[in-house]
Amino acid sequence: MASISSLGIGSGVLNSDLVDQLVQAERAPTDNRLTRKTEQTQALISAYGKLRSAVTELRLPMRQLSAPDNLKAFSANSSNEDIAVSVDSTKANRGTYSVEVTSLAGAQALASRDVFADRDATSVGRGVLTLNVGDKTTNLTIDGSNDTLQGLANAINDSDAGVSAGVIDTGNGFQLVLSADETGTANAVSISVSGDSAGTNTDNQGLSRFAFNTGMDADSGLQQTIAATDAVMKINGVEVTRSTNSFENVIDGLTFDIAATGTSTIKVEQDLGAVSDRVQGFVDKFNSLQSTIDSLAGFNAEAGVGGLLNGDSTVRGIQNQLRQILTRVVPGLENANVRSLADVGITTNFETGGLEFDRVRFEEQLKNNPDDVTALFAEQGRATDSQVEFVRSGLNTRPGNYDINITQAASRGSLLAGGSLAAGVTIDGTNDELTLRVDGETSVSLQLTQQTYTSAQDLVDEIQSQLNSNNALNAAGTSVQVGLDVNGNLSFTSETYGSESQVSLTSAENAATFGLGSVTSTAGLDVAGTIGGRTAEGDGQVLFLGSGNGGASGLQVRITGDNTGSRGSIRFIEGVAEQTVNLVTNFVGADGALESRTESLNRDLEQIQENRVRLEERITSYRERLVSQFSAADSLISQLNSTRDYVTQQLAALAPRNNRDN
Repeated sequence: MASISSLGIGSGVLNSDLVDQLVQAERAPTDNRLTRKTEQTQALISAYGKLRSAVTELRLPMRQLSAPDNLKAFSANSSNEDIAVSVDSTKANRGTYSVEVTSLAGAQALASRDVFADRDATSVGRGVLTLNVGDKTTNLTIDGSNDTLQGLANAINDSDAGVSAGVIDTGNGFQLVLSADETGTANAVSISVSGDSAGTNTDNQGLSRFAFNTGMDADSGLQQTIAATDAVMKINGVEVTRSTNSFENVIDGLTFDIAATGTSTIKVEQDLGAVSDRVQGFVDKFNSLQSTIDSLAGFNAEAGVGGLLNGDSTVRGIQNQLRQILTRVVPGLENANVRSLADVGITTNFETGGLEFDRVRFEEQLKNNPDDVTALFAEQGRATDSQVEFVRSGLNTRPGNYDINITQAASRGSLLAGGSLAAGVTIDGTNDELTLRVDGETSVSLQLTQQTYTSAQDLVDEIQSQLNSNNALNAAGTSVQVGLDVNGNLSFTSETYGSESQVSLTSAENAATFGLGSVTSTAGLDVAGTIGGRTAEGDGQVLFLGSGNGGASGLQVRITGDNTGSRGSIRFIEGVAEQTVNLVTNFVGADGALESRTESLNRDLEQIQENRVRLEERITSYRERLVSQFSAADSLISQLNSTRDYVTQQLAALAPRNNRDN
């Protein structure tokens, strides 16, 4: 077969240019059709991408409005900049408070009485130094490796005992100084010595020169240069004490940070403007979505041209479902003062399809009907029993009324002493330590103030004070209440509820002093009962239903109090913001309409690419067929030309002979 480069040699016509022209003519219709289809499909994918982005943008402001706490914005101001206040809107309420700060929290500071000639060479004594800071005890061994003033300071700093040490050059020698890392009397430092190599542990010789406690002789051991102090403030005349200059959980939602003593008036007011701004954000995003839909699916009557997605069922579905949520009365609010978005000044402009927002109307309704406005946007549970509290819903929870029935109330873990607590108890070095384990994981070490307590209640108050200031309990975010039962026996009760709530006695010096020679520890119980007639699970005071339990699936309620039996019902209301968030999630999710449409278009692109591959295969075959046919024809023409030339030559050769014969 002749190569394509040799085509046309025989005919001069059937050449490679003619093959290319015929191939191009064969390719063009299909190629143009596939190109148009590709461009159209890519344009649709881009359009759906823009729509998806605009729909997704609507989710953030609606998610903010779907949280009830974001509809309760509060602001606070202080008349004294040295008494600062911050607000947690999830817990705060309106109010005015008179505050007087009488004392700031300070860290204790100690210094050695003796002045040492050299910081790195002079011996300070050897033995064991025991540091007690708050509820933490640290033992330091002082030996030949650190028997200097600087060595002692380094050992203290490396121990993480809750106290820092340094060496000061006074000009006449060197002194050791110590300071507690944390402020407050609960973090005061106590230091004792054992095994002093230079005498007894209390003779102010050798290592005992660095002992300290508030009961020591005035001229013995370390001297206190700064006393540990607590921060003290009065709020509306009620005195409150903290170990730091930050007062949290004194008033729900407020934190006070004090920098100086003085007075201040604190005003907490609802920040209506902040909530309005969130609603305005939703309105702006919705109108942006509507503008995007108009550009993609609108129709220009003057030009007679529609957008790329004009008449698209997916777009119509998004618009219709959003419009249904935003314009109807919220189920459960039919008889409320606020029933729909129109009631709070959010209305639809029927010419543009966008929303209009009347801030004045909204803030008026928020101020007068805060509970209804919250339910309008966010999810809410309204219980008929004041001791039933809505916690949250699940993905499958549906609006409706659900009966609550309790078969077992939640309880707290407790510890009860087997003997009574006597009056006139003396606490000294033999019985001042008590260790508890709370909720199975928090170890609580108490060191009671050494003195004689004239009444059992005085000792109970001391134990409670130590519990309230205990660092381990505060870090765990829990507490323990101590009291006396009807028989005068000590009782300890955990703040938490449920099966994980418990209090146990780990150790007690001279336990009989407290009647703790024998104890009874009782674990807490989880709440049990039904929601909407379905058996629910309990976690502390929270009663909840898992999936597969009908309309109440995922519903969680907190049950307080000890009453069992019927506890009324709870009405679950799903506001427009919560509904919109769920709707948008369905639209843009893995199985949503936009994702399905985009996947279908991507499959179309793949099909177009496959059609192009088949086109190339067909065109290649067509070209080969043309070349073969042209080669055969060209060969035949070449043979005919050769025959022609031969005949011509023969005739030419005969021509002279004929002439001679004539």
